[in-house]
Amino acid sequence: MKRFSVILLVDPLGRILLQERDELAPVSPDTWGMVGGHVEDGEEFEPAAYRELEEETGIRLPPGGLRLWRAEQFGYAGAAAPNRYTLWVAPTTLTDTDIVVGEGRQIVFVKPEALGGLALSESAAHFLPAFLASPAYADLTREAAG
Repeated sequence: MKRFSVILLVDPLGRILLQERDELAPVSPDTWGMVGGHVEDGEEFEPAAYRELEEETGIRLPPGGLRLWRAEQFGYAGAAAPNRYTLWVAPTTLTDTDIVVGEGRQIVFVKPEALGGLALSESAAHFLPAFLASPAYADLTREAAG
């Protein structure tokens, strides 16, 4: 079973940081997905989340800056078996100009109402609606707004 840690940062306007994957992505090329990736052998989920966030965006959060929102098995089409996902969340006041794109075409904050017009990866299509409907999302938006 593959293991993934993904991160959902929410800004004061309720926008979510997402990555537009390019044609070179090994899974779900040319789609929009969540920032994050594989948990390495011998690595725990939480440190992987911080590592992936920094590698893909240049954002370095202090320990405790991310909170676990959900842990779930999810299998996308073509996967040999379900994968283990952990989703980490945090409020942020960062903007698109603060993001360094370390992977993919772009990494930007996206309005929830724009998600319907984007080609989402299977995992993003699975997790984002549940996140947007959760009390955690509303709480993060309020926290980010201060």
